[in-house]
Amino acid sequence: GTELEIHNPVDMPDVVKIAEIQEPWIEATILTPDEYLGSVLKLCQDRRGAQKELTYVGSRAMVKYDLPLNEVVFDFYDRLKSVSKGYASFDYHLTDYKPADLVKMQILVNAEPVDALSMLVHRTRAEGRGRAMVEKMKELIPPHMFQIPIQAAIGGKVIARETVRALRKDVTAKCYGGDITR
Repeated sequence: GTELEIHNPVDMPDVVKIAEIQEPWIEATILTPDEYLGSVLKLCQDRRGAQKELTYVGSRAMVKYDLPLNEVVFDFYDRLKSVSKGYASFDYHLTDYKPADLVKMQILVNAEPVDALSMLVHRTRAEGRGRAMVEKMKELIPPHMFQIPIQAAIGGKVIARETVRALRKDVTAKCYGGDITR
């Protein structure tokens, strides 16, 4: 077979044609005050990370972690600043590519796939990421005269769904029988 480098989930070939998917991994170096070390380590573990090194530099801890780039790009830096109250610093460099169980998640609005919202996610994270995405879109899409289904799907299987409710017609608006000059 051939080896492809995918930059856009739309370019992903059919699942039956894929022998292996590899994702980029990084080596992250995080400096944090030691009182926030526990929450920083938990954050890295939750993001499928593998700890490489932990050293202390005075009252600060320096942690080196191997992390998938996919987990870091999404909202890792914001979360890191949040759990460390802004005191942690973060630096990384690309190390290599490792095999991963990635799937292409599509967002369908009114049963039509929206290519710009497609993403490659790890299979274990797909449902949570899909649910968060459709809930956010439900908030952002204004109500129309008809209901709009928003779905997150992997292949043909819907993993999360929300519906933007239809506007209701105000039937009592013209029913006032009094004098219109008042």
